[in-house]
Amino acid sequence: MLNTKMIGNKIAVARKKINLSQAQLAEHLFISSQAVGKWERGESMPDITTFNRLAEVLGVDLNYFSENFQSETSKTTPIEPLANQSDELLSIKQKKKLSWDMSNGNWVDADFSGLKNLSQKFSSSNIQRCLFIESDISGLILKNNNLNGCDFTNSNISNSNIQSSNLTHNIFKNCSLQETEFSRNYLKDCDFTGANFIGANFMKNNHLDNCDFSGSDIRKGQILNSSLNKNTLKNCLLKEALFFKSHIKDCDFSDANFTEAEFKSGVFINNPVVNAIWNHTSFVEMQFDDIIFEGTLEDCYFENCEFKKVIFQNSTLTNTFFKNNNLKRVQFINCQTDKITYEFLKNNKADLNGITFLP
Repeated sequence: MLNTKMIGNKIAVARKKINLSQAQLAEHLFISSQAVGKWERGESMPDITTFNRLAEVLGVDLNYFSENFQSETSKTTPIEPLANQSDELLSIKQKKKLSWDMSNGNWVDADFSGLKNLSQKFSSSNIQRCLFIESDISGLILKNNNLNGCDFTNSNISNSNIQSSNLTHNIFKNCSLQETEFSRNYLKDCDFTGANFIGANFMKNNHLDNCDFSGSDIRKGQILNSSLNKNTLKNCLLKEALFFKSHIKDCDFSDANFTEAEFKSGVFINNPVVNAIWNHTSFVEMQFDDIIFEGTLEDCYFENCEFKKVIFQNSTLTNTFFKNNNLKRVQFINCQTDKITYEFLKNNKADLNGITFLP
């Protein structure tokens, strides 16, 4: 077991030999002078990452801090105060990339706004009501975490991997989550309004409940084997998005753009789609329940789908293909179609009352 008083004494001895004050040492380590004071009094000790930097600043080997080290005085090399360092040395230090290891921590009510270079070191932690506003934490691996009430507004979390975590009541407004992968997470009551999800993947049993994605860009995103319940996706851009084997219920897609989106082998239940754009959208082996399609469907594709309590109302359907669908229970109210779509509907046993030809 490490002897905190012995280590504190060694820190103090090496610091004084190179004529650094506690405040100056703290400045080199990017910590408070109070923390240095606690070390030297034996009340606490640096973590392993800080030990490396501490040894560098004091000009000692890491072995210097062990009880068996005998010649610590011969290995100390004075370090100039920050104010007296050469421009060349300052340039090297400015270019050096800092790396923070926040894994296995308990972080509560902390302000980490502007945090950078977190990368892989943020797993297995409990994080409550912390601020990460305008942080650059792209390439993040977030695994086995519990995040509650945190604010990531305007942060860059792109190209990250978020897995097996519980995220509740967090704010991700206007965040970049481009190319980020989500797997086996539970997300509830999170605010993703205006976020960039281009190329993001929700896969492997994600559960999204009551989250707000209004105005988000989810182009080329993939929602695979996931459950979406009571989420808001108003005015979302879902161009070329893929929904595969996902259960989507009570979500609001009003004013969303589904151009070239694909729905495969999933469930779509009671989701408002008022004024949604359906253009080159395909539905294969989907189960629709309690849905009202309004607006224009152009160049769309329905194959092997099941329909229950489905209504096409005030809709215009052009060049829309229906294959192997039983449309007997589908209602068409005040709809217009072109001739080819009309023939597809007739072949799928649709009730053609309520349908007229386009002029």
